[in-house]
Amino acid sequence: MKPMLNLYLLGVVLTLLSIFVRLMESLGGILESPLLGTPKGIPDHPSREV
Repeated sequence: MKPMLNLYLLGVVLTLLSIFVRLMESLGGILESPLLGTPKGIPDHPSREV
């Protein structure tokens, strides 16, 4: 394999990984918050009803 191809594949993998992490974070935030319009400043203990 050529070095340029290795760098290209590494960039693609890192890009996909970052996109996956962002998707998981956004999904986690949506699942944690009962409403989609909640502000970003979520308190440390949002779920007391458990």
